[in-house]
Amino acid sequence: MTRFWESVKFKGERFLVALVLAFFAIVPAFAAQQAADIVDRANNLYRDGKFKQAVILYRKALERGADPVAVSFNIANSYYQMEKYAEAAASYRKAVDFSSGKFAPALFNMASVYYRLKQYPECVAAYHRALKLEPDNVSAWLFLGEAYTRTGDKVGALRAIEKAYQLDKSDISVVYQLSEANIAMDDFDRAVAVIREGYANHPEEVDFLVYLGDVYRLQKDYDQSAGAYREALSVRSDDVATMYKLADVLVEDGKNFVAMDLLTNILSIKPDFADAAIFLGNLAYDAHFWERSENAYEMAAKSGSQEAVYGFKNLAFEARSQKRNEEALRLLEKAQGFYPSDQTIEAEILELRD
Repeated sequence: MTRFWESVKFKGERFLVALVLAFFAIVPAFAAQQAADIVDRANNLYRDGKFKQAVILYRKALERGADPVAVSFNIANSYYQMEKYAEAAASYRKAVDFSSGKFAPALFNMASVYYRLKQYPECVAAYHRALKLEPDNVSAWLFLGEAYTRTGDKVGALRAIEKAYQLDKSDISVVYQLSEANIAMDDFDRAVAVIREGYANHPEEVDFLVYLGDVYRLQKDYDQSAGAYREALSVRSDDVATMYKLADVLVEDGKNFVAMDLLTNILSIKPDFADAAIFLGNLAYDAHFWERSENAYEMAAKSGSQEAVYGFKNLAFEARSQKRNEEALRLLEKAQGFYPSDQTIEAEILELRD
């Protein structure tokens, strides 16, 4: 049996779409030639995206003696392309049955269809059958892990992804997936070990260090988390996203003043990083660093952040509580300059002026 293969991606899922060029049982030569011609015409229709017409011809080819495994598989692929998944599943089952369960592509594709139909136990079973035929199929082990996840079987998911990892440790995405599977099992030590091994194998993948910081943070191990972020920053010194993560974990660890200096550094690199400006403004406000807080909120306002409104209002409220009404008015008028349509600011200004 010869095959024409093409690989198609659906939302990150690699699905094997194949036209199997049918062979024929022992039938009269004329009938066999007729069937071959019909299959060729059907295959051309398939390649042209005319799937409905292709199905009609494939069925005619079956009547003329075309190989039922190949043609059932092609019919299933046509239905899949038309997003008729129930019909596709039925045709894949026929291809599997006609091959006595030995045609792995039909099993893999049938599993994928079950996944789309949200029939996850059936999906798991189909992947297991297929993997007995092709145990080194890394992608299939990963898809099996995802199917297990959908059933709520964390152990099954972990075993499947671990198998994929053992088959191919060079795939960066597998490292992340295996780490996530271990975290789901609360095995943080194994997750950390996998990330470290991944980074050792791929030192160019600095995001492993950032991810490591995230994992430690989940454990509330703030020192280790900050250390991982700093390790990443030693390689990518201007990575403001990682700096922001580090500032956040420093605050969780009660090191607000260090975090403020870090946020100031972020804003010197990327002045329009509004979230960093709001973060800095809030920390400075809590520390009673009014001028520093105001400057940060002003940067956020210039970047279009609506949250800066509340920052200016809080500063104005603090000034009023200290009987510094002129200062409160100044802050509100500054805010109004950035947000002229905000009626709440206008109301507070009128109250102060009265």
